[in-house]
Amino acid sequence: MALGLDSKQAIVAAVRAAAQNALSAVLVDFRGMSVVELTDLRRRAREAGVQLRVVRNTLVKRAVVGTAYEGLAAAIQGPTMLALSVGEPGAAARLLKSAATEFEALAIKALAVDGQVFDAAEIDRLAELPTRTQALGQLLAVLQAPLGKLARTLNEVPGKLVRTLAAVRDAKEN
Repeated sequence: MALGLDSKQAIVAAVRAAAQNALSAVLVDFRGMSVVELTDLRRRAREAGVQLRVVRNTLVKRAVVGTAYEGLAAAIQGPTMLALSVGEPGAAARLLKSAATEFEALAIKALAVDGQVFDAAEIDRLAELPTRTQALGQLLAVLQAPLGKLARTLNEVPGKLVRTLAAVRDAKEN
């Protein structure tokens, strides 16, 4: 069924709004995936905070103009699914990397983060970014390390005094 101009403009506006709010984008060729596999992928995407969009290529190309993902337009050919990470930059990459190993028909085309476009081989770099919780934990560990070392150092002074007094006592007893 043909889409009217109003419908096309609404789709372009919706994809553009989603792309402007996204932290990263991944393009995927989903040709050959079954409906069951696509449904499972969409369910996992919802749980991970990733928006999956299957839209006509011409409409996606128009939608990404003026966004940080404008460079992805060159990779939009054939059946394409657009995955947008909203909560954290690596969410879509992690989801699609694991799905690509599980579903052989799924092929990653390109990805973009912060205006930079990467080819599919760079998916590992984006997928290995820590989640927000992991990053906060790493930051906390870095901030906590000097304080812990200071506490151990300060605790060593009375401990050394006690060991010295114990050694003196043992020496006097002998």
